[in-house]
Amino acid sequence: MDFQSLLMAAFLGVVEGITEFLPISSTGHLILVEDLLGFEGPPGKLFEIVIQLGAILSVVWVYRDLLWRTVLGLAREHTAQRLTLNVTLAFIPAALVGVVAHDFIKEVLFSPWVVSVSLIVGGIAILIIERTPRTATVHSTESMKPLRALSIGVFQCLALVPGVSRSGATIMGALLLGVGRKTAAEFSFFLAIPTMFAATVYDLYKNRATLSLDGAAVIAVGFVVSFIVALAAVRWLLRYISAHDFSAFAIYRIVVGVVMLGILFTAS
Repeated sequence: MDFQSLLMAAFLGVVEGITEFLPISSTGHLILVEDLLGFEGPPGKLFEIVIQLGAILSVVWVYRDLLWRTVLGLAREHTAQRLTLNVTLAFIPAALVGVVAHDFIKEVLFSPWVVSVSLIVGGIAILIIERTPRTATVHSTESMKPLRALSIGVFQCLALVPGVSRSGATIMGALLLGVGRKTAAEFSFFLAIPTMFAATVYDLYKNRATLSLDGAAVIAVGFVVSFIVALAAVRWLLRYISAHDFSAFAIYRIVVGVVMLGILFTAS
């Protein structure tokens, strides 16, 4: 692979790492950026799958102590059991819808047009939610009731539309359901682990006939960069939301969506 391909792989790793856990849609950004740059990774979508895996592992690393304690305490500790139950319940709705609608989503909705509109609509929704009066009653993932966790999982189904943002849908949904801002973000991160692992495995299975290790260097660069950048993004977001709301992300989404629609209309 030439240096330009490696550089582009690193750039896309940065895009994935920054956008995966911020409420601005990583899938949407990758679709837009790859469309604008004309980037075509190794066959079988392996590049996109692997850089997503890098982002997942960053969350596992950030919360490694808590995750390890949860695994060890699952048989006897109520907090570990409650966290596991909540994440499992929240995971189920999107998993079921994703399996049923996978081909339709990939073939019909993976479009720059859909992404652009979704970014705008999602941005407007975030602004409305942030200006809606509400009282937070849940301040830890362990104290969250199972029904509330399942409801957050229903919100996650919205993120199957590219451009909506998985973290955006789950965090905003949690806020509407009375979950505190930091707890909403942390639960979104925990929920990302099984959701994104399952999506990665399912994508590998669906693309198994075309998978290839051609361009292994490109794949490796994207993976490493995605992991490092996502690690920084998760830690930054937790600090950021302690003093700010998500309005800035909403405005960013709207601006990017409008600019992309302008570009698409001009090019069509």
